[in-house]
Amino acid sequence: MNAASALIGYSVVVGLVVPRLLLRGTWTYRAPALGAAVWQALSLSFSVAATLTASSLAVPTEHLHAGLVGILHSCGLHLGPGRPDPGTADRLAIALPSAMALALAASFVFHLVRARRLRERHRDTLDLVGRHSARLRATVLPYDLPAAYCLPGRRPRVVVSDAAVRDLSPEQLDAVLEHERAHITGRHHLALAAVEAFHSLFPWLPLARLAKEQTALLMEMAADDRALRSHSHEVLATAMYEMAAARAPKGTLAVGGENVVIRLKRILAPRRGPHPVVTGTAATVTAVVPILPVLLACPPVLG
Repeated sequence: MNAASALIGYSVVVGLVVPRLLLRGTWTYRAPALGAAVWQALSLSFSVAATLTASSLAVPTEHLHAGLVGILHSCGLHLGPGRPDPGTADRLAIALPSAMALALAASFVFHLVRARRLRERHRDTLDLVGRHSARLRATVLPYDLPAAYCLPGRRPRVVVSDAAVRDLSPEQLDAVLEHERAHITGRHHLALAAVEAFHSLFPWLPLARLAKEQTALLMEMAADDRALRSHSHEVLATAMYEMAAARAPKGTLAVGGENVVIRLKRILAPRRGPHPVVTGTAATVTAVVPILPVLLACPPVLG
């Protein structure tokens, strides 16, 4: 089997089969941060595989090998004596992966900048209509429904409605604020921008659609777990129930939302962590999967 066939088969498995298998399991809900990392790793691996597939179809195998070695040389890694002297085909073997990397990076930056502009405009509105609460370390916004969300980034801010301050108990309100602070400290907006970028390049791909959906859900679950470190399950669940109907502005992360029913069931169900074998396997997959397409395209030469 040549490199192109192996890479095409690998891309089909990662892009179509693995996402559905991953959805069948429940371990990602018990370890949401690790689960989100697996979705990110699969997305990166597919991107690498798709790029190398195009390279292997466009240029001969020996030129693809030279192109990969050239990229590694440019990163300071030397796999053999001398430095490759690429010809036209070799330059193409380098250009295609570079173009994909640039496209992903550009899409990632685009989504980050767009979300940041939305947040900046919303901050200006908050400065006009909201009031800062030193006690809550948050901006209190006039709104007739209990709601809370955060604006992550360089100037993070937690926002809570005056209805939430009025209607929630002190324990419920503190749990909600801890949830929002977890989004900020965990930089969850970066993970969301990454899957948005991947989905923009491959909108037809099941992996891209599911990675976007599942990463958003898992980031909320990770923030829930942070709040549960210092609050009971009942306190957080009742607060989420009170805030389920509220909607947050674009570019923000909120304790409520469309996935609140799934998260409520998770919080109220008996808790058990994933088996150590599962977490160890998932961590290994996260580290190894992104480099598998490179090994398929250019097996290491020993000796």
